[in-house]
Amino acid sequence: MEFECQVSTEVSKNLVDCVDNSFGQQGKPNQFNSKLEAENLGISEQTSDSYTEKEKIALSKPTLTKKPNSDSCGSKQFLSSDVVLNSRRSITDLPPALLSEILNFLDPKELGMVSCVSTYLCRLASEHHVWKDFYCERWGNSTVPTSLGSGVSDEMSWKEFFVEREFRSKTFMGRYSIDVMYGHNEAVLTVFLLASAKLIFTAGYDQTVKMWNMEEGLLIASSRSLGCTIRAVAGDTKLLVAGGTDGFIQCWRAVEGFPHLFDIKGPQNQNTEFRLWEHEGPITSLALDLTRIYSGSWDMTVRVWDRLSLKCVKVLRHSDWVWALVPHDLTVASTSGSDVCIWDTSSGRLMTIIHSAHVGNTYSLARNNTGDFLFTGGEDGAIHMYEITSHGLETNALLVATWVPHSGCVYSLAFEFPWLVSASADGKLALIDVRKLLRTRKHDSGKRFSCVKLVDRSSMEPPQRMLHGFGKNLMSVGIGADRIVCGGDEGVVRIWNFTEALEIERRVCALKAIRLENRMRRRKLHLENSSKGSRNDQCSVAAKKNPVTGDRSGWHSKRALSGKLKS
Repeated sequence: MEFECQVSTEVSKNLVDCVDNSFGQQGKPNQFNSKLEAENLGISEQTSDSYTEKEKIALSKPTLTKKPNSDSCGSKQFLSSDVVLNSRRSITDLPPALLSEILNFLDPKELGMVSCVSTYLCRLASEHHVWKDFYCERWGNSTVPTSLGSGVSDEMSWKEFFVEREFRSKTFMGRYSIDVMYGHNEAVLTVFLLASAKLIFTAGYDQTVKMWNMEEGLLIASSRSLGCTIRAVAGDTKLLVAGGTDGFIQCWRAVEGFPHLFDIKGPQNQNTEFRLWEHEGPITSLALDLTRIYSGSWDMTVRVWDRLSLKCVKVLRHSDWVWALVPHDLTVASTSGSDVCIWDTSSGRLMTIIHSAHVGNTYSLARNNTGDFLFTGGEDGAIHMYEITSHGLETNALLVATWVPHSGCVYSLAFEFPWLVSASADGKLALIDVRKLLRTRKHDSGKRFSCVKLVDRSSMEPPQRMLHGFGKNLMSVGIGADRIVCGGDEGVVRIWNFTEALEIERRVCALKAIRLENRMRRRKLHLENSSKGSRNDQCSVAAKKNPVTGDRSGWHSKRALSGKLKS
């Protein structure tokens, strides 16, 4: 095939300049860039003076290109210095805003891998705002988290907060200690862990609500007798609510300046303590958000209360007893016998219903912070995971996974990413890690959300851990702040404390870092010794070849021979 120079002299010079600089001028890295900048500025007449002798020889040779057709020669004049310049660019040459938008589509693992490429990408990926989205999606905090305990600085970035929380989530597979708290005279039916205030609230058949110190496991206060069994407790840092079998909701407001937020043991004070009446049956479940109170009852209703006016604003009627509920945003999921319903609380519309979710009653519900996943536990000892999807006015619940870790009823579920904890009548707790089932995506609107991976439900992994040691029913469970709290028919409250595992894991990581540093130091010394050894070997080889030092056929041998002849 015939080749000849068909392009213009200027293009040929540009291509020769590019090829010659990329292969022959590694000792002069800035020369090619200065020429390209000059060409971009239009100073083409000065480039010929700055060529080296090697470049002038290369310019004198024709550039070999494939011979084009005569009618298409003019259309192939696109080769220029701009093309050469663009071919040498990388992703870091993109505008920071565009690069930030690209990084916004990555998940935490991919973003961490990108940060290992270069210092520029490390800084850009570490300071990216998406780490706050990741943290809020998993743990639901829109402000700087305060439940991470000691050793966490307020000056940490959101990436560091995320990494710290991920690190802490691994401790539930480590060593633990059990604290047993005595104070109730009868069975404990409900426990509530307020991790942000380091408080635990419990209640049961003895008709009292008790407040415990989470760190020390000591009883702080006990309410007076409320006159009936308390089956549900919920709260935040401003309001504490408890539901009784007489159909009322007992409420305590937080007292400003009070060391433990709520004064539950003092005499009745109308400014801080009140009751809500409208249910006609025992209250079995309670929940709070920023503006509303949710209550479920055996009167087959879920009532939505306004926290400001303390009035019932919506009544959601079911066809069977309501055992559990869990709200999210403007929706609330509730159980009705064996069915699970999802409601729109603003309009009272039933969005979707899961018929016969369990064989027998569905006793417990849990939901992740984004509301995309719903967990159910029932009388058949099974635990189901559903993905909730919405398309306009249509809402669907897709069964994702099923576990059957218990031989008795699953009375309670609690979720803190990535751990789902269940309490059962068989006296066991099951810990299930759902991290492998999830992945992060992004809506067209820009909102991030989690979705499930395609998995085979028949090959689902069993729970990662089972906690044993109980002979009676476990009625309620809570998780948070490296602890699992549980109560049951024994009338005691148990705390599984995994902070010891956290400290052990920190020491292990520190030892690994020391070992890695020592290994790198030994490797460096080994390389230095190897280089010295190679130089010594080279010297010895040179000595063997050198007749002055190593060759016996050299002058010293002849001198010895001449000495023998003289003798």
